Amino acid sequence: MKSENETYSVDFILLGFLSRTSVHLFPMAMILLAFIAALSGNALLMLLIQVNSSLHTPMYFFLRQLAFMDICQTLIIVPKMLADFLIPGNPISPAGCGTQIFLVLTMGISECLVLAVMSYDRYIAICNPLQYPILMSRNICFVLSAGVWMGASVNALFHTVFTLALPYCGSKEIDHFFCEVPALLKLSCSDTSQYEALVFVSSVVVLLIPSSIILASYACILSRVLRMKSTKGQQKALATCSSHLTVVVMFYGAGIFMYMRPSSYHSPEQDKIVSLFYTIVPPVLNPLIYSLRNRDVLYALRKWIGKCRDFQQD
Repeated sequence: MKSENETYSVDFILLGFLSRTSVHLFPMAMILLAFIAALSGNALLMLLIQVNSSLHTPMYFFLRQLAFMDICQTLIIVPKMLADFLIPGNPISPAGCGTQIFLVLTMGISECLVLAVMSYDRYIAICNPLQYPILMSRNICFVLSAGVWMGASVNALFHTVFTLALPYCGSKEIDHFFCEVPALLKLSCSDTSQYEALVFVSSVVVLLIPSSIILASYACILSRVLRMKSTKGQQKALATCSSHLTVVVMFYGAGIFMYMRPSSYHSPEQDKIVSLFYTIVPPVLNPLIYSLRNRDVLYALRKWIGKCRDFQQD
């Protein structure tokens, strides 16, 4: 009889999002286009923020980090997802699976926290503008950023180590398109109820608390905006905030639905679809939402395009 240690040397197999049939070629082509759009859109957003001095503010400092997180998230998931579709049964080692868990969780938790920080930034800017240079100084922005990355990394490392330490004695086929904790827990031959309780507590910290902060911030912002005398000021504030809230509702809603439900309510097909809404869809929509609905970014884009044309003519 094989020892438990021997079971860890066996590679996992990701069954993928779709089976390899001609019917599913179109959805996979759409995912490939989404991958290209996410990379190009977020890279362009990062470039615009970097080269335009008018965007060197706390809001765009954190928006650039959000774009970086989205690029990393798509690079971690989609190439492997496409490879598994083209080569069924393509294995992933325990080390590779652990790396994917750690990086996906780090980027996902970082995005949860940075969205909360961005809502705090908008709250200070709109509700307490005189104190904004002090409360959102350069040093405070760096401290908040460091806290986001450190908190996300520690949390992700804990879940990665704990998940890989579980014994996997039976099937190594993960019915998902990437190594996600709930999907792996289904393969373990041990009692995971205590760990699932820890996952729930962790989800409260990284999902419910930040989302509550965001809702409270925007309730205060909405109250302040409605009291503004300037219609133009109201429109600008609401446009910025509505863009942020669109991302928040989609991202947090999918994350809460995935990680805060009992394991008995999970099904592979449902989990795959829900996972798309916080791993692949947000990286595609974020640059569109924050550029097409943001006058400052659109102005920076036009200015950059104009400089490129002038350079070509010279």
